[in-house]
Amino acid sequence: MRISTDPNRGGRRLVLKAAGLAVGVTAAAQIVVAGSLIALDAVKKSERKQRQAPRPGTFHTQVEDSQLSIYTSGAELYDDMISAIDSAESSIQMETFIWKDDAVGRRFMQALNRAAERGVAVHVLYDGFANLVVPRAFFRGFSEQVHVVRMPVLARRYWRGPVRHTGFNHSKILVVDDGIGFVGGFNIGETYAREWRDTHVREIGPAVWGLRHSVKRVWNDMFDHGAKIPWIEPTNWDPEVQVSANLPVQLVYPIRQMYLNAVERARDHIWITTPYFIPDQQILKALLVASERGVDVRVMVPKDSNHIVADWVSRGFYGQMLDHGVTILLYSAAMIHAKTATIDGVWSTVGTANIDRLSLSFNYETNIEIIDEDFAAEMEKVFRSDVEHCEVLTSPEWRERNPLARVAELVLVPLRSFL
Repeated sequence: MRISTDPNRGGRRLVLKAAGLAVGVTAAAQIVVAGSLIALDAVKKSERKQRQAPRPGTFHTQVEDSQLSIYTSGAELYDDMISAIDSAESSIQMETFIWKDDAVGRRFMQALNRAAERGVAVHVLYDGFANLVVPRAFFRGFSEQVHVVRMPVLARRYWRGPVRHTGFNHSKILVVDDGIGFVGGFNIGETYAREWRDTHVREIGPAVWGLRHSVKRVWNDMFDHGAKIPWIEPTNWDPEVQVSANLPVQLVYPIRQMYLNAVERARDHIWITTPYFIPDQQILKALLVASERGVDVRVMVPKDSNHIVADWVSRGFYGQMLDHGVTILLYSAAMIHAKTATIDGVWSTVGTANIDRLSLSFNYETNIEIIDEDFAAEMEKVFRSDVEHCEVLTSPEWRERNPLARVAELVLVPLRSFL
């Protein structure tokens, strides 16, 4: 029998037990808080009447050789996307996160089937996790001529690199004939057209190459099959309209750096709209520092989003932001899902990435970046229109919130790294 003579062994055991107990208590508290919030939200949603989301309008501008349209109406966007699909002559690449089995979802499927059956090369990529609640039978409705890939939920090559093979396919892109491209926050479904306030952009011109290339890189790098998307030559080496695409399979995440560069350049104002605001420390610090140097920093988020736990994790940042002079705008007219920003009347972005860890560090995302005063002016019109439906959160109001709310926010802090 061997007897330990290490005098610190018992102390280490106590520390490990205490640490394990603390982790267990924290996890249990998080489960209780999150479960309570979800249950409360379910009750509120059952009592909430469905309402049409406000539509600021559709705006058009020209940037160099690119014709740009900003859509805030899902119905108008879907009509123009279907029209583009129906006019396709050679190729279509479509990538989306959620694709509902409803009238809108079937309309898109039928249009893509018609295009494939008349000889157009159609590639469709959608996320498996986001569509777990959508019957698989729906997706079997694609024509055999359509090349379809469902981003798998679990059956990925994790052994080739856990980080490379994680992340959802959160991009929403449509490219037609290498000349017309759509990107933004709209998923495919009736609810998103009617009840959500979102933003999408159509680009006709050289930046379509970037959208097409982002789909090509995901498709060709992740899936072994014969239906590769061919490379094409870009028409413009350095356009003022550029595409940034997060590609976890290549460990490439440019959207985060795009935001940091733009925020750190800001001199006058930063206006951001995002459905989920859970920034990492670098993004948060950049915004706070900008506000401290006199920049008008405004962050618009939903008053009540479709993910209540994310809302409450976001609330944990509000006090610090208000203390540094950041304006927090709570959009109350509907669920606002737009992922946009405009800075100094010059720089703008529209895309699929939220200001959260999942979008900026894990997911497949695509944003279009525009450096142009005319486009920024149109984006500011959209933002000002949305402000009319917002409540401005004040520091005194926030400080007087229920003490139980403070406890819930504190318990949920560890979730920041996962949302």
